[in-house]
Amino acid sequence: MPSPIRVIYTGGTLGMEPGPQGLAPGRDFEARLRRALDTLPPARRASLPDFTFEATPQPIDSSAATPSDWQTLGRRLGQAYDEAAGLVVLHGTDTLAWTASSLAYQLQGAAKPVVVSGAMQPLEAPGSDALGNVEGALRFAAQPALQEVAIAFAGKLLRGVRSRKWHTRDADAFVSPNYPLLGELVEGEPVLYPNRGLDELQRGAPRFELPDYQALGDCPVVRIVLWPGIPASLVAAWLEAPRVKGALLEVWGGGNVPEDPALLEVLAEASGRGQLLVAISQCPAGAIAIGSYAAGQGLAAAGVLSGDDMTPEAVITKLVHLLAQPLDETQRRERFRDALVGER
Repeated sequence: MPSPIRVIYTGGTLGMEPGPQGLAPGRDFEARLRRALDTLPPARRASLPDFTFEATPQPIDSSAATPSDWQTLGRRLGQAYDEAAGLVVLHGTDTLAWTASSLAYQLQGAAKPVVVSGAMQPLEAPGSDALGNVEGALRFAAQPALQEVAIAFAGKLLRGVRSRKWHTRDADAFVSPNYPLLGELVEGEPVLYPNRGLDELQRGAPRFELPDYQALGDCPVVRIVLWPGIPASLVAAWLEAPRVKGALLEVWGGGNVPEDPALLEVLAEASGRGQLLVAISQCPAGAIAIGSYAAGQGLAAAGVLSGDDMTPEAVITKLVHLLAQPLDETQRRERFRDALVGER
C-alpha cells in the first residue's frame, strides 16, 4: 500500500473562523477539512491520495512568521520525509512565498514533492478558494516526478523559490515572474511540464541543510529599497547596526545606483566588514547586469553581488540560510553565486 501524503497545517486564512475581533485561527481544522473534501464529486473524492494530518502547536497568521519558524517547519518536514509519499504545507498567504523559498534551501536535494498552499478566503466562506487549493496541493504532492518545493495555487504549480504574492485579494494571487510554471491542473488532473523541474539538477545533491537559524537571533539581513535622493547616512545607519550581516539592495533598472561617492563608500565599507550585499532590480521581471551601465559600475567596485533575476524573498531567505552555516566569507559568496535550488 503506498505511503500517504503528510499534510502539515501552520495556520493562515484558510483555517480561520470569525471571532469577536475578526478572523482568527479556528479549531479542529482536520475535521473541517475532511468534511469539506467529502463534498467533492464522488469520482474526484475517490481519486484523491490518502493523507495524514498534523497541526503545528500554535497555528499563526503568517504575517507573524520568522526565520525561526521557517527552521522549525523545515525540521518537521525533514522528520516526516521518509514516512510520506509527499508533503503538503498549509500556510497563510502573506508570507507563503517567503516560507516556500526558505524551505527550498533547507530541503535542497529533496526527491519527493513538497507542496505549499493556502487560500485567500476561509474554508467555509461562500465561494472560498480553499478547498480547490488543498485538492490541487494533494494531487501535485502525489506526483513522484515533482522533486522540489513548489506552490500550488489557483490551479497552477510554481517553483517556490521563484514565486511572489502579487495580489491582495484575487484568488489567482501568486506569480512566478522570471520562471515558467512547473505545471497546472488540466480538467482537474495534475500535469507537470517537461524539463522545468529540479529532478535532473538536484540528482545526487546532498540532501537537506537544516542549520540553526535561531542562533542568528533577530533576522541579520536588511532590505533597502533605493529611492531618488536616498542619503548615504541612512544606508550607513542600517548597515552599521551591530547584528546586520547581510543586505538586499533593490536598485533601478538593469543594475543602476546614484553616482554618489558617499553612498558607494558606505557599500564598500560594508563589504569590507564581511557583510554580504546583494543587488536585484526594483522591476519585478528581468535580471540585472551589474556594470553594464556606467551608473552601475560602483556596485561592482563596492563588492556587491548580483542577484540576477531572483525574487526579494529568494535573496533574503538565501542570505539567512548561508549566514546560519559555518562558512567563511569566501564560501558564502561562492555559494550565493551558485544556483542551489533553481532560484536564479
